[in-house]
Amino acid sequence: MVKIKDIAKKCGVSIASVSKALSGNSDLNAETEERIKKIAKEMGYVPNANARSLKTNKSNNIGILFVDKTNSGLQHEYFSLILNSLKEEAEKNGFDVTFISNSLKGGMSFYQHAKYRNCDGVIIASVDFKNPEVIELVESDIPTVTIDYIFNNASAVVSDNVKGLAEIVRYAYNKGHRKIAFIHGEDTNVTRQRIASFYKTMEEYGIQVPDEYVKKATYHLPRESGHATRELLALKDRPTCIIYPDDYSLLGGLTEIESNGLKVPDDISVIGYDGINISRLLRPMITTYVQNSEGIGLLAAQKLVEIINHPKTSIPETIQVSGFMQEGETVADINE
Repeated sequence: MVKIKDIAKKCGVSIASVSKALSGNSDLNAETEERIKKIAKEMGYVPNANARSLKTNKSNNIGILFVDKTNSGLQHEYFSLILNSLKEEAEKNGFDVTFISNSLKGGMSFYQHAKYRNCDGVIIASVDFKNPEVIELVESDIPTVTIDYIFNNASAVVSDNVKGLAEIVRYAYNKGHRKIAFIHGEDTNVTRQRIASFYKTMEEYGIQVPDEYVKKATYHLPRESGHATRELLALKDRPTCIIYPDDYSLLGGLTEIESNGLKVPDDISVIGYDGINISRLLRPMITTYVQNSEGIGLLAAQKLVEIINHPKTSIPETIQVSGFMQEGETVADINE
């Protein structure tokens, strides 16, 4: 195995000079630094991560805490875009990524697993944020950034769910809809924000929402949204437009609407949330609110790298990321 002293001998420089050139923190002139790097590469030099970690007290390893209750794993389209984006940004900044989920921790707490993996920091997404283990990790000495959940004195990157639901209601209202129903996901911080925004925006338009127009389902489970859709369609005064918690859940609604002999958008209108790829492939193309998932992942990685590299000057903050309405073909214009 090629060592730094071998490169120094080949280059005719000191060991310290080689170390500086290869660390990326060099005060050497550019020509000497490039020559050392070139010779090191030709000799097949590979840095020793363990030795570097001992010297710098950093592993250049970021942990990802991701617990997916739908068991779709990295095929979960919304979160897969977030995870891929943050992975690319982390690697661009010289960090590797390691998952520290339940399936890997072997009886250790999340904090213990992060320590075991020698993580410089952890990004937390899609978990039960009330879990004592998650709270322990956030309150520990390990830098963390959460996605779509805000802890006091910790940094978070969140999709602007309040704005998103308001834009959906506004879009339906401008198309003439006043009987707007909302099928929401399970009780999470995201869900509570969306429900409050739904009621608030409807109130601003002077519309009173019947209790039976608001139904609970589970994110990314079309079967449950299909059942909620069936209940809405059975109402004597049924809604003209239904908002779904996500685009996958909307698929369950479409199946139920079709089984009732109705057509979208001729007989009833539907709006999704997330803007995943399938929403643009289906016909009719789904009208949905597109979340900036790639932006969320990139900003989460950037913030965590900032905290790791500049712990004394990094200020905890909540970074909100907005999306936009995708005007598909599933909302009829019923203005007279």
